[in-house]
Amino acid sequence: MGATLFSSCLFSLRHHHQSLCRYPQQSKQLLNPHMAVKSSSGVDADAKEIDEASKELFGIFGRRRAIISGFSLIPAVLGFPSDGLAVKQGLLAGRIPGLSDPDEKGWRTYRRPDEKSGGHGVGWSPIIPYMFKVPRGWEEVPVSIADLGGTEIDLRFANSQEGRLFVIVAPVLRFSDLGGDAKIEEIGPPERVINAFGPEVIGENVEGKVLSMDVSEHSGRMYYQFELEPPHVLITATAAGNRLYLFNVTASGLQWKRHYKDLKQIADSFRVI
Repeated sequence: MGATLFSSCLFSLRHHHQSLCRYPQQSKQLLNPHMAVKSSSGVDADAKEIDEASKELFGIFGRRRAIISGFSLIPAVLGFPSDGLAVKQGLLAGRIPGLSDPDEKGWRTYRRPDEKSGGHGVGWSPIIPYMFKVPRGWEEVPVSIADLGGTEIDLRFANSQEGRLFVIVAPVLRFSDLGGDAKIEEIGPPERVINAFGPEVIGENVEGKVLSMDVSEHSGRMYYQFELEPPHVLITATAAGNRLYLFNVTASGLQWKRHYKDLKQIADSFRVI
């Protein structure tokens, strides 16, 4: 229906444009109905005729404006964007809200949406969702393929006053000959994992930078947790499906000093579900 109406509008516009071009002098007069046109006898013989023609012409334009205005409403009626004919860009690809409402302490839980896209290679199984908690003021920020980790960075969050976090989701086969539902303990003990994957996070060798290593279990899944300095970073590592998950919380020296308790709580909250 919209296409038919649009075609009719174009035809009408084209027809009247040709008419104006065919009779330029008359068109000029019609577009200026107040221009005096005297007959040889000095009487405005054509004025009435021109006035009627101009009314007809401007009546056509008025109807055309009404038709075009009606056409601009068609998208809204059919469920398309209602801002005229413009289509506004919505959320950036891959960025689908996943934050819950804040709890009584102001903390919100992020769960990776099932519909969220990810550039992790053709043929890979869907990414198993993960979740974590952040205090008030932390928000998702865009991920660039130019970032350290490239397309394997699945998510970024940040708070300009407190710190930032990012999630790396990497194929296990890039590091270990495992298939199916891999487990972090099958990849190796904590020492081997941090030596192999730490550079993925900080961009350099981790030798001499690991302050602590811990192992915990939640719902039958093992998690390795590391604290590195410098730079100040907390890493939580686990495996699920055919991917390794590296959850990384980092901050500047001053942020680390002021907000370490919250940063540690963020790192401890990470779960693959």
